[in-house]
Amino acid sequence: MQRRTFLKILGAGTAGLCTDGLAVGNNSTMADQTRNCACGKCIRLFLSGDVMTGRGIDQILPHPGKPQLYESYMKSAKGYVEIAEQVNGPIEKPVAFDYIWGDALAELDYAAPDLRLINLETAVTASEDFWPGKGINYRMHPANLPAITSAKIDGCIVANNHVLDWGYDGLVETLETLDGVGIKAAGAGRNREEAEAAVVFELPGKGRVLLFAYGHISSGVPWDWRATENQQGVNVLDNLSNEAVARVVAQVSAIKKPGDLVVVSIHWGGNWGYEIPGDHQRFAHRLIDEAGVGIVHGHSSHHPRGIEVYQNHPILYGCGDFLNDYEGIRGHENFRNDLTLMYLVTLDATTGRLVELKMVPFQIRRFTLHHPSEHDQLWMLQTMNRECAVFGANVTSGEDGHLELSWG
Repeated sequence: MQRRTFLKILGAGTAGLCTDGLAVGNNSTMADQTRNCACGKCIRLFLSGDVMTGRGIDQILPHPGKPQLYESYMKSAKGYVEIAEQVNGPIEKPVAFDYIWGDALAELDYAAPDLRLINLETAVTASEDFWPGKGINYRMHPANLPAITSAKIDGCIVANNHVLDWGYDGLVETLETLDGVGIKAAGAGRNREEAEAAVVFELPGKGRVLLFAYGHISSGVPWDWRATENQQGVNVLDNLSNEAVARVVAQVSAIKKPGDLVVVSIHWGGNWGYEIPGDHQRFAHRLIDEAGVGIVHGHSSHHPRGIEVYQNHPILYGCGDFLNDYEGIRGHENFRNDLTLMYLVTLDATTGRLVELKMVPFQIRRFTLHHPSEHDQLWMLQTMNRECAVFGANVTSGEDGHLELSWG
């Protein structure tokens, strides 16, 4: 295994101070930094962008679903396996359920996060009721769900533009399948009340984490997918207006108690490009200022975007894909969406303030995550440094080989 390389984010001046004023990251070993908060009152989250285990990935797992697609680009999910193999070599099928996570599993175990949360960007269903006119329809067979549980995932955000690709029956089967293995789903439901509800995680000795999830129409979530009083669907935001802020504030305040850490996860924005729309930034700021949100977890972009630390709370504007079947698809190579990031966010359990944020880079090859080359690690460092600088931060390489970002 190659030497671990982290992008480590520490605040300027108070670098990594938790409630008791103890430094978490500055002089401790990597094991200490990763496994233990200095005061024992911190919450560490693993957050990822899109985890797309459908289509080609589903076909290499032990229980592939029917491969038929209704795309203009490809008519069989097996085709995505073939073009990936043309680029990076053969995949011995079927693979083990944990194969897709590759080197990420050891990193997760090493980091020992309190919660593991992903944006699951696929329906988990055998439904044949594909959404007409959608263009792309992702699904993973329910029998392949151990591909998710093998990474000990605690919660899945399902407020995105693919969870209803195989109709309302497909959505219900997705929710029931996740619930059947104890994985909590946020952002979609059998009616509006269920879709809007917070997912609550109880962390003994540390308090509660409340997860709210929204799908914004800028990411391609159809307005027709919105959940209503009598219809299954997604917790959809059609704008980022004052009314939308008030809606989130009301939902958070209805359940939030003192000491709760609130995570708002939003599927928003386009797939490509680094520019952060002004209304996204204003909306994120207001969630922190007015709703008491501790972290804004954004996704939809196929590559990582910049990170802002606002009022000592992190805003991940676009986490990028974490797993996908895009190997061999041409176009947008300059964004390097084969390079992905694992986000390890440590927050003070008492105040919700950011203590430390690390990112572990990986490269997708043959539908599994590998540690990238030093050249690719450097590319990721330079790219994140450039994009975080937009928000007054800069990323540098530390003497220990970690990459540190200072702000403020």
